[in-house]
Amino acid sequence: MLYAYILVMAAVSYAIRALPMTLIRKPIRSRFIRSFLYYVPYVTLAVMTFPAIVDATRSPVAGALALAAGLAAAWFGAGLLPVAAVCCVMVLISELILL
Repeated sequence: MLYAYILVMAAVSYAIRALPMTLIRKPIRSRFIRSFLYYVPYVTLAVMTFPAIVDATRSPVAGALALAAGLAAAWFGAGLLPVAAVCCVMVLISELILL
């Protein structure tokens, strides 16, 4: 029975990747569909990341403050390492204050 589950999962994974390549042969001209496909990876990453940011700390408030600080640092042009450092420092400070 386990092998049947693995086979079904493999077939579904392959179909999700292979069907678009075989069914869509022409370039996509619809602005809506192109825009939708462009933003799918970013939305997927955000949906997986944001809950983990808030739940990774002892207090959800510390995670939310770190998220806000990271967004502000990124908005003002900080790179990935400085944004991560700002988030870590914000969690440290907020958890020391909240304890």
